[in-house]
Amino acid sequence: MKNFLPLLIIVIFLNARAQQKPSNPQGLKIDGFAAYMDSCKANTDNKLLEIKKFVPGVVLDIKYATTDNFMKRVMYKQARAFARKPLVMQLKKIQAALKPKGYGLKIFDAYRPYSVTLAFYEGASDKAFVANPAKGSKHNRGCAVDLTIIDLKTGLEIAMPTPYDSFAREAASEYAQLPAAVLENRKMLIDIMHKHGFRVIPNEWWHFDFKGWQRYDLLDIPFEKL
Repeated sequence: MKNFLPLLIIVIFLNARAQQKPSNPQGLKIDGFAAYMDSCKANTDNKLLEIKKFVPGVVLDIKYATTDNFMKRVMYKQARAFARKPLVMQLKKIQAALKPKGYGLKIFDAYRPYSVTLAFYEGASDKAFVANPAKGSKHNRGCAVDLTIIDLKTGLEIAMPTPYDSFAREAASEYAQLPAAVLENRKMLIDIMHKHGFRVIPNEWWHFDFKGWQRYDLLDIPFEKL
């Protein structure tokens, strides 16, 4: 009996720890809130900053907090946008560079919990336009951002090849059969993002991955806990 009680305590402790870890069918290393907080103590660059609080004048249009998205249902409980600290600092520079030209940034999405990536992959009609959960998304690492440019005078988006999250072939970042003004607008966006350490992905003109994304772990933390 003396040996049984300590063993029981250990089993209960290990079960509790296991239940705290985000589960995933791919067996990936995915950090929950506790592991994320530990990583931030070790390196402040790991912090997920709320973009709105650090990029003056940025506009948010968080589609996944509404039903206006390809899933046709609310995926986020809160209309907020987060990203790792170095990424947000570069967005701040981009916003400052655009402002004298009469432009600004509109954010559609940034950090995305891994559980949402799983749901996207299961629900998407075209898997080419969603991240494969076998590897996870740069969004899950807090190292990707979906965005466009707005005219500061009107508050409207400037003309781009397609709406956000379009599965059309015109959404490709190098698709050429477009009006000259649209090509110019897309080039302006891609050029300024590339200048500040981002890279556009081939099939989505609005999606940009941040340099050094490999250094950051996959996360599955809901916005409500950040």
